[in-house]
Amino acid sequence: MTGIRLALVRQKYRPDGGAERFVARALQALQAQQLDLNVITREWQGERNPDWHLHLCNPPKWGRISRERGFAAAARALWQRERFDLVQSHERIAGCDIYRAGDGVHRRWLQQRARILPAWRGSMLMASRYHRYVMAAERAMYEDPALRAVICNAEMIKQEIIADFGLPEENIHVIYNAIDSDRFMPGDAAERAAQRARVGIPAAAHTLIFVGSGFERKGLAAALQALSRTDSYLLVIGQDKARSRYEALANSLGCGARVRFLGVQKETLPWYQAADGLLLPTLYDPFPNVILEALACGLPVITSTTCGGAEFIRRGHNGYVCDALDIPALTAAIAALAASPQAQRLSDNARDTILPHSPARLSAQLVGLYQGLLGHV
Repeated sequence: MTGIRLALVRQKYRPDGGAERFVARALQALQAQQLDLNVITREWQGERNPDWHLHLCNPPKWGRISRERGFAAAARALWQRERFDLVQSHERIAGCDIYRAGDGVHRRWLQQRARILPAWRGSMLMASRYHRYVMAAERAMYEDPALRAVICNAEMIKQEIIADFGLPEENIHVIYNAIDSDRFMPGDAAERAAQRARVGIPAAAHTLIFVGSGFERKGLAAALQALSRTDSYLLVIGQDKARSRYEALANSLGCGARVRFLGVQKETLPWYQAADGLLLPTLYDPFPNVILEALACGLPVITSTTCGGAEFIRRGHNGYVCDALDIPALTAAIAALAASPQAQRLSDNARDTILPHSPARLSAQLVGLYQGLLGHV
């Protein structure tokens, strides 16, 4: 595939973002294929690879709608001018060849968020000018004849797109994210004990980890409510402007002394290795990378039915799946992990789950898709 010019579109690259990590991993995987790799972005905060051609596209903005509309128009004008062979957008922009639905279906997210809001606020979500703009942009993109393929990172999202937009099933490709299982792996007992000691967690305490910024969407409130009914500890990795409210909630529930708010961590691996399981009752998430990372580190996962990562979880085998707001079920899942006499088997099962999902497999799937679209078969 030498000489094929591929453009990836992502409005803003943030090193700790899940979509951005997919972009970085995809670029790394595709580099070996000798593609001409281009990135169209408003702002790239990550490592600059000299083999990737970076196209900064930063039009003026005066608000959220202006930001989205302005970037969409500027990015589309740029890729039309450059005449790339394929344009793969990670934003809802009509006219791209391939859309990666890493953010899921916007209406579905709003429906889930409305579950935790008062009725009047839930109705305001759908009436919001910004959310109406996003839903309209999403529909325009799916209805644009230029769109030739959609990449989903979960079967859940594929089925939602078929149901909501009527796309043919054969145009939607489920390609799971990759994980470097040589980097993300279980740690040894000494490192685990030392990491726990740094934050005052007993070496023998059952400890879960929650990883994700945007605590409302990721389900931290439900996680704390369930945790409060157990003796387990919780490591919270991520940021949120309302962090103090969640700290107050933990204290009001009586579990504040067993929760450690650690903020964004540049290196999450030692914290995974210090934990016994991942707790992520997210309201709506196509497939968070943290589930792959946790499984690779041998952590059984507790997540929700509205998380695409649930497709990898088998009850009692490598974790548990329940409704994001079902506190009794979440509590029971935490208790089951804490009391399991076969913790090592669960850990082994968790790691075995993700071993096939390597960067090489991701590269092969993406290149196969590109070859098919360009007729190089």
